[in-house]
Amino acid sequence: MVSLAVLPYFEDYFEILTTMKLLELSDFSHTLLKQMLIKAPGTFHHSIMVGALAEGAAESIGANATFARIASYYHDIGKMKRPEFFVENQRDGINPHNKIKPSLSALILTSHTKDGYIMGKENKLPKEILDVILEHHGTTLTQYFYYKALENGEEVVESNFRYSGPKPRTKESGIILLADTVEAATRTLENKSKEGIENFIRYLVKSKMDDKQLSDSDLTLGEIEKVIQSFINTLQGVYHERIKYPKMDEKIKKN
Repeated sequence: MVSLAVLPYFEDYFEILTTMKLLELSDFSHTLLKQMLIKAPGTFHHSIMVGALAEGAAESIGANATFARIASYYHDIGKMKRPEFFVENQRDGINPHNKIKPSLSALILTSHTKDGYIMGKENKLPKEILDVILEHHGTTLTQYFYYKALENGEEVVESNFRYSGPKPRTKESGIILLADTVEAATRTLENKSKEGIENFIRYLVKSKMDDKQLSDSDLTLGEIEKVIQSFINTLQGVYHERIKYPKMDEKIKKN
């Protein structure tokens, strides 16, 4: 009983992330998660899906699956500062990016990692989760706005269109970067067959590897392959093709 009573003080003083602390952070009644559900509902649901992808992938390589899932819940909290600028929160076809320069759009998008870090620190999130918040985009280029700026004839400095990093420095953080990318992108995928999902996931992962976003994560090629397979299995379950029942369809048409 005494040890349980003093555990939170040891966690805070020595900055130890215990299983008990993780379970506490997994509660959807946590202040940050409740706020996100209200202010950025699309981001909230995206984060839950990222958590499911990351947990399965981490488990497949023997990494900390519980941490990967729970850190995913918080990775995008910075989007609460300007939720309407992120596509998953946009409604009725209103996109505020249409009214501003691509360079400003890129700045708003890339700021959400630092904004999230500040929010997380203010709410005393563990250092390990704060690291994931900063690292989950690495130094990725915001390609859409970068090329749009070039088309518009803007004076472009590529580094201004990249996230400030750092790149993921743990296996779990690297997995979350991939899970975040895959979850967001596959929602827009038209061909959600098994082959379509697999080809798209492999393309997305390869693009991150080619950009050296996983170079500091310690993930091996063999582990990345297991992560890919886990993503495929999880997303197949989400986007499985519905079986058509002819007799039932006929009854519905008659009615």
